[in-house]
Amino acid sequence: MTKSPVRSLVTGDRGAGKTIFCRAVVEAARALPGPPDVAGVLSPRRYEAGVQVGIEAEDLRTGRRRLLARIREPGEVPLSEVTRLWSFDPEALVWGNEVLASAVPCDLLVVDELGPLEFEQGRGWPAGLAAVDSGSFTGALVVVRSGLLAAARRRWPDAAVMEAAGADGAGETARRWAHRLLGASGVR
Repeated sequence: MTKSPVRSLVTGDRGAGKTIFCRAVVEAARALPGPPDVAGVLSPRRYEAGVQVGIEAEDLRTGRRRLLARIREPGEVPLSEVTRLWSFDPEALVWGNEVLASAVPCDLLVVDELGPLEFEQGRGWPAGLAAVDSGSFTGALVVVRSGLLAAARRRWPDAAVMEAAGADGAGETARRWAHRLLGASGVR
């Protein structure tokens, strides 16, 4: 009998530690026997002189990074009204979609994050939605802001929800979630 894929939604408001938690789960998963095949995209913030100036996209299989978005300049036209603060690099969006399209099958899929562009407009990283829909993984960790949690729950009603609440204690919690997503004995 084949085990059903496990989907988990990591949610919280801006600055809640969603990406930090995902990175901790990735590190905990990679410490499991095997090690498991971890794929997908993390979107860490980019800082200069202690100020956030952008968002990067990191391919979890290769470690390659691209600048996904930067703070939009005054007068610059936003990609969408829901992304007024950010200027997204169209080439980085294409690259991220390619990374996500090739991420499955895998053991642990990470998609950080699916937002209003994907859920409401079919733009951004639609390949992330398709990868999570595919079920071609043992476990998936999907970042969704609190305001889109209901839409994500409708799409993936079987998904567990993890409320990100800062980086404190992320290590032990991340280990438990890695085991939950991949199975206590690993995946191989």
